[in-house]
Formats: sequence, C-alpha cells, structure tokens
Amino acid sequence: MILFYNTKYICYLCNMVGRKMMLMLFWGLYLLTIQAQEDYLTEKRAVKSDGYPFWIYTPKNYNAYKETTPLILFLHGASLRGTDMNRVLRYGSLDAVKMGLEVPALIVAPQNPKGPWNPQKLNDILEWMEKHYVYNRWRVYMVGMSLGGYGTLDFVGTYPEKIAAAIALCGGATIKDYRKMGTLPLWIIHGTADRSVKIEESQKVVEGMKKAGVAQRLRYEWIKGASHGDLARYFYLSDTYDWLFMHTLNEPVRPVDTSIQITADERSNAYRSFTHRKDELDIR
Repeated sequence: MILFYNTKYICYLCNMVGRKMMLMLFWGLYLLTIQAQEDYLTEKRAVKSDGYPFWIYTPKNYNAYKETTPLILFLHGASLRGTDMNRVLRYGSLDAVKMGLEVPALIVAPQNPKGPWNPQKLNDILEWMEKHYVYNRWRVYMVGMSLGGYGTLDFVGTYPEKIAAAIALCGGATIKDYRKMGTLPLWIIHGTADRSVKIEESQKVVEGMKKAGVAQRLRYEWIKGASHGDLARYFYLSDTYDWLFMHTLNEPVRPVDTSIQITADERSNAYRSFTHRKDELDIR
C-alpha cells in the first residue's frame, strides 16, 4: 500500500475534524500500511466435520498482489500427525519462512490427525480456499514428505487438474492407477539410504508411470547416501519453490522443467544459509 500526501488537503482535514482526530486517522492508515507488508499465519478449523484443520501463511505484500500470488499445499510426514497444530510448524515450508526464507506464495499446511492423507479432504480445503482467498488459480502447487509424499502422489493421481506442479519427497503412493499423475509436471525424490521409507516405494511409482506411458512430464532423482530426514532440506531452498513456479496449469503442453538443478553442496548448506531464526510470525 502506498500513501500519497497533499499538504493543503491535510490542513483542510485538520481544520474540519481537529488535530486529534487527524492524528488518529493518520496512525490508522499507517498501521494498515504496516499490516499490508507483514507476513503472518492464520489457523483455520476443519471446513467439514471430519476434515483437516490447517494453517494459512500469507506472504508479504499479499494485499497488493493477490491476483498473481501462487498457492502451495504442504503435507507433513507421520511424525507431525496429531491434534496439536504447532507440530506442523516443526519442519517444512512453514518452518522455512519462519527461518527467513522468502516464499512469495500462500502456503496451506493442514494437519492429519491419523492414518494416510485423504485426497477428498485435501480437495475440500482447496475448494474452501477458492471461495475465501484471491490468488492465481493457474499456479497451485503441492509438496509433501514421507507420509506427505504419499499424500502428494495420491492427490495428484486423483485431482491432477487442480495442481500445476508437485514434488514428492521420500514417499510413494497408495493408489494403483498412475495414469493421471502423468498429466502434470512431477518431481519425485528419494534417498538411497532411507531406512524409514524404502526407495523402492518411489521407484515403484516411477516404473509404473513408465509402463503406463505417462512419464513424459516426470522428473525423478535418487540421492546417493541420503537418509530419510536429509530430504527435509529441500524445503529450505529457494530453488525448490522456483522449480514449482516455473509451471502453470494453463500451459498448452505443460512440459516439466529440468533447468533448475539442486546440487549436493546446496543441500548440505540448506540450513546454514539461515544465520538466525527470524522473529516469530504474527499468528492470527
């Protein structure tokens, strides 16, 4: 928000409403300006009785750029399941912005109380967002790790028309039909030393997509020597989000981008780029 000042007009208002009222008006406008520049978190209850509660991260300058703002749906792993929403802030996209990473997008982070992620319940959240928030509908993305990696692949295999591009880290899929996954740019990443979720889970999806002839938009990577937890580093790298933003739903052919490469050095230094945790986000 930009405020324009006209001296004669201000003097006129001072005479009309008094200096005290004018001062209150000025500070009110100033606070609105500050609010427009802030980023903050909002906690939302489940949109349906059996649905997921979720966080919404609102980026800086959102009020000025609503129509062009992307949306990212982040799915956590099994360790963050439960009913304490603060657990969702322990790692991932929301923790990255708390650490100081600039992600110019709305970030929606639901909490799964138990069991696998349910694609229909996730779609309920997206439909709620469509009704209550303004953003670029062509730029809706999805990222998930571990159980969230399963949730990501299950969702894009069920509602591929909703997502412009997706990244699934050290997960797999519970659905057996991989054909719809091939309709959007998809990046599957797994560590070869993962003992929590075996790499074969991701490899099964990749091979299934190849067998079905739908791997044209698939990108996959097996990180040599990487453990399960190592892949959380991707959430703290700007290149991860830049890769997502390279894609849109309204591209005619929807090719997968391969120009962005995340090196081993970038992964190993992912946390070191943050010298200190930023001030806590305003929670509303």
